[in-house]
Amino acid sequence: MNDTYAVVVNDEEQHSLWNAAEEPPAGWRRTGFTGTRDECVAHIDEVWTDIRPLSLRQRLAAR
Repeated sequence: MNDTYAVVVNDEEQHSLWNAAEEPPAGWRRTGFTGTRDECVAHIDEVWTDIRPLSLRQRLAAR
């Protein structure tokens, strides 16, 4: 069992964890951060401070 995870992100800048030994699913790409589950969750908590999808943030900013 692989205990290493990768932080992945989609085009809406939503973050998730993925098994580091596998390719992320379509629509997701690696951010470059890998670690234990706890390390990845801590990293996501640090970098993903606005959980609204990118398209919503852009629409609201355009108003």
